[in-house]
Amino acid sequence: MPLEHLNVTVADPRAAAETLCALFDWEIRWEGASIYDGLSVHVGDDASYLALYSPRTPLAAAEDSYHAQRGLNHIGIVVRDLEETEARVKAAGYRPRSHADYEPGRRFYFTGPDGIEFEAVQYD
Repeated sequence: MPLEHLNVTVADPRAAAETLCALFDWEIRWEGASIYDGLSVHVGDDASYLALYSPRTPLAAAEDSYHAQRGLNHIGIVVRDLEETEARVKAAGYRPRSHADYEPGRRFYFTGPDGIEFEAVQYD
């Protein structure tokens, strides 16, 4: 079964949505009130999306996700044109790193909005 969505907590769902839509050619699928008097903005395409959530209360900084149970290590996004996506990432002020070319595709990583790590991958 395909993955439908992921839900991540961010400081400002609207700002994160704007950035991710620009980087990945996504659209806002839905926006509205959510649990704990919070706000959710769903961004993605017709097949899947990323739910960006923020509660009403201020958020505490999290530890390094690679060393915490229930941590989110990174979110992998399939892109049509890796070089174009990398140019967008750089133009948005983020630093691409860890470029690799191995089966099944080419990829790079970057730390994006709210310190969330993303992997952009292109399958040829």
